[in-house]
Amino acid sequence: MEALVTGGAGFIGSHVVDRLLEDGYEVQALDNLSEGKLKNVAHLKDNPKFSMQEADLKDAKAVEKLVAGKDAVFHLAAHANIRTSLVDHTADLNNNLIGTLNILEAMVKHKVNDIVFASTSALYGEAAIKPTPENYGPIQTSLYGASKLACEAFAEGFTEFSDVKFWAYRFSNVVGERCRRGVIWDFVNKLKRNPHELEILGDGKQSKEYIYVGDCVEGIVTGYKKSHGKSNIFNLAVEDNKTVDQVADIVIRELGLSSVKRKYTGGPRGWIGDIPEVTLDISKLKSLGWKPQIAAEQAIARTAKWTATETKPI
Repeated sequence: MEALVTGGAGFIGSHVVDRLLEDGYEVQALDNLSEGKLKNVAHLKDNPKFSMQEADLKDAKAVEKLVAGKDAVFHLAAHANIRTSLVDHTADLNNNLIGTLNILEAMVKHKVNDIVFASTSALYGEAAIKPTPENYGPIQTSLYGASKLACEAFAEGFTEFSDVKFWAYRFSNVVGERCRRGVIWDFVNKLKRNPHELEILGDGKQSKEYIYVGDCVEGIVTGYKKSHGKSNIFNLAVEDNKTVDQVADIVIRELGLSSVKRKYTGGPRGWIGDIPEVTLDISKLKSLGWKPQIAAEQAIARTAKWTATETKPI
């Protein structure tokens, strides 16, 4: 079996690469390295079943060449910065939707039928139903979420006139080793610059789910192996919310600090498009035999420890 992993040098993508290799796949990673890091896959340089190709999903010819001959595409590449989208309104369109369309077109042309897609809980907006199920009808609060919903819609559309089959995973906050963005990365870096004060975006009460990357990858593989419809959509999270203040508590503890003053920017959102509470219904994926093994606190602690080794010492 041969798989293409887009975003394969990224945080989640590189962990998917590792897992597919363990499962016996030959894996080619595609990444434009705008956010992905070659160091994430450096441990695979001598693995004969792995190859790395620097390319951009907006380049349709390059995408077609890489898709041809594969058995499945694991599509994890994306522009995922909600705040950047407030300035560049085309970033999500070009990188997410157009890139996904290029993959789908290449799949149809070369008879590659399986696409496994990294979606997002951001597409639910500020959901009125919590835990939020997959069939909830959302109102969009960010261009990033809107682009991911559009990608899902295009993929579902392709399943109606081709042999393409589609798996989508709507992630909550995924954390773990190789994660170089998000609240934990932000907090560790801020505290290393100033161990006496921590700026917290918003009011600290935002409540999110933090799933460990190993559990996330296991969920992806479980859904792919055990769900066989034309379109298969799953929430992927951990039933264990933590507030931003609780995340700060864990990070401060793991860095061995005390008496840290907290400075809040105010309001229930850290930025425009931030969702104050995300709680997903994961019963659909759990019905296939998957469940997360790592609690949110442990996942956050592991991530903080790893991040401390990736950044300058205090």
